[in-house]
Amino acid sequence: MKEIEAVEERAQLEIEKATSTKELRDIEVRYLGRSGELTGLLRQVGSLPTDQKPLFGKAVNEAKSRLQEAIDLRESALRAEEEAKQFAQEKVDLTMPGRKVRVGLPHVLSQTIDRVKRVMIGLGFRYTEGPELEEVRYNFAALNYPPDHPAMDDQDTFYIDDDRLLRTQCTAIQGRTFERMKPPLRVFTIGRCFRNEAVDRTHGHTFMQVDAFMIDEGISMAHLRGTLGAFARAMFGPEMTVRFRPDFFPFVEPGVDFAITNPFKHRGGGDWMEIGGAGLIHPNILDAYGIDTEKYSGFAFGLGIERICMTQYGIDDLRLFFDNDLRFLEQFPG
Repeated sequence: MKEIEAVEERAQLEIEKATSTKELRDIEVRYLGRSGELTGLLRQVGSLPTDQKPLFGKAVNEAKSRLQEAIDLRESALRAEEEAKQFAQEKVDLTMPGRKVRVGLPHVLSQTIDRVKRVMIGLGFRYTEGPELEEVRYNFAALNYPPDHPAMDDQDTFYIDDDRLLRTQCTAIQGRTFERMKPPLRVFTIGRCFRNEAVDRTHGHTFMQVDAFMIDEGISMAHLRGTLGAFARAMFGPEMTVRFRPDFFPFVEPGVDFAITNPFKHRGGGDWMEIGGAGLIHPNILDAYGIDTEKYSGFAFGLGIERICMTQYGIDDLRLFFDNDLRFLEQFPG
């Protein structure tokens, strides 16, 4: 029995001196574990006289109970100390000013795209999309381009193979639309276009474009001018007017370059600012898709989203849109 008392006394001293719950757990395993010192004394029962076996076993179990109770009490005290220390380390000073939460905002080009969509839908046009990886026939042949047109040269276009390219203009949506829909039509699209250009302040190899067309009975240049005038006033203000000057595009006849009264004339520059190209859809295109040119006619126009955005905000360098500089982007919170 003295051996039991000695082991228990030694264990009690270690329990009292324990400074952490981890250390206390090691003590518990060392004395009360499956191979612990106090548990190991039970192996001596087999060598004891028969009348001493029950007394010895009872003494060992009672000692184990007392040690377990002492361990539990000490653990409660140590855990309270550790939690208090942890809380002190993790304490939050509620008097400190909070950290400003950074909230994302739409890119300035996305904001312009959303405005263009609202205006065009308000004018009765239906939004559609086409693939950026386009077929050559939709990008050129379906738009009345002659085989020797300069735009079809390798230096202007990113060809993937003989039949596919990165679209150079969103006007390519016309052929795809004519194959599945018949007049009357009011359709517009917005998307990325790609051309093999040297990048500078006013040029880029990748740019956004809005392209629209309308086909119905009796459509004339007057309808085109009225639509572009309404678009310009909705985008730039009620004082805007539109100017047409003759220009050539393979997919329209007649073709015009259109400009608006310069909203930033006070910053320098002329009375007019060029915005894009337009005209009446060439009869060859309508004939190719079985649209009766004796009954139907239509107009089309296209312009750059970046140009609209630069015009509205007085941005003078196209590259700023793609630099991901927060000093620039945060100027347009929407």
